[in-house]
Amino acid sequence: MDDNTQAPSELETLTLALLHSRGEVERLRERESLVSSLLGSVNVVLWAFDWQQQRVVYVSPAYESVFGRSAALLMSDYGEWLNSIYPDDMEYAAQSLASVLENGAVEQREYRIIRGDGQIRWLSDKCFVSPRSTPEGQPLIVGIAEDITEKKQLQGELHRLATTDVLTGVHNRRYFFESGERALEQARGNGHDLAFLLFDIDNFKKINDSHGHQVGDRVLQRIAHCGAYVLRRDDLFGRIGGEEFAALFPGCDAQQARQMAERLQREVQRLSFTAGGQTFAVTISQGLTSLGADDSLEALYVRADEAMYQAKHSGKNCIVLG
Repeated sequence: MDDNTQAPSELETLTLALLHSRGEVERLRERESLVSSLLGSVNVVLWAFDWQQQRVVYVSPAYESVFGRSAALLMSDYGEWLNSIYPDDMEYAAQSLASVLENGAVEQREYRIIRGDGQIRWLSDKCFVSPRSTPEGQPLIVGIAEDITEKKQLQGELHRLATTDVLTGVHNRRYFFESGERALEQARGNGHDLAFLLFDIDNFKKINDSHGHQVGDRVLQRIAHCGAYVLRRDDLFGRIGGEEFAALFPGCDAQQARQMAERLQREVQRLSFTAGGQTFAVTISQGLTSLGADDSLEALYVRADEAMYQAKHSGKNCIVLG
């Protein structure tokens, strides 16, 4: 060192240290402000949970907008989180959270919550065991929860469009036969009865020609409602084309299935329609068959179809067994 160069005094050294420290503090504050700003702008809930103490130790600002509840109350009482979960999903939410300790992570768990304003929302909540434990060395579970209600609604609508006949609201042809294959395999595997019913509307072309397609659509809709009303919860019912409908009756033998068909026929006969100042009624022709030892769903359909056309040629408005 040059003899003319003076070493910093103790005061100067302390001042430089303080300035450096102050600069670090400012940078830390800037980073903290940036992180807080980012967390505040992201509509997902970041959270950390002390498993041993059963206590939420951190929750991001989005909690209050997603859950519609107080973050301060959550931090003081874990019961607030439990109270927000939809009752039917409570067991699943608790079990899936506990499984994180065994598996290290749960990549996908979905459950419903009840917001503070009473709205029911769907959450996707991913969570894992943090590599950092609590100060006491206990497991710390961290996660990220996202509101997926709109996504769920879209999925539901897409599923409805893919499986439902738009005009009548009952199952469409594709879904009916896909579900029918599963019902047949289940019936065969359990040794249960199964009946297949096929019917269409008598003189439907005449209805369309005389009164127009809007009236024809109304006829289809009301007959579909009759079918949905008559059938049991586990029965399968769908519109499989034009004025043709089909039903599967799991657990029904031929006699029980005929009783269902007769009830459907009575309900349809009660219907009354008015168009152009005229009132008219409709009838249906039905073909009914039961599952045999080697029957496929296609075989049931063909046999029921043949029986239905026999009903047509026998004067209509009747049920024929095939």
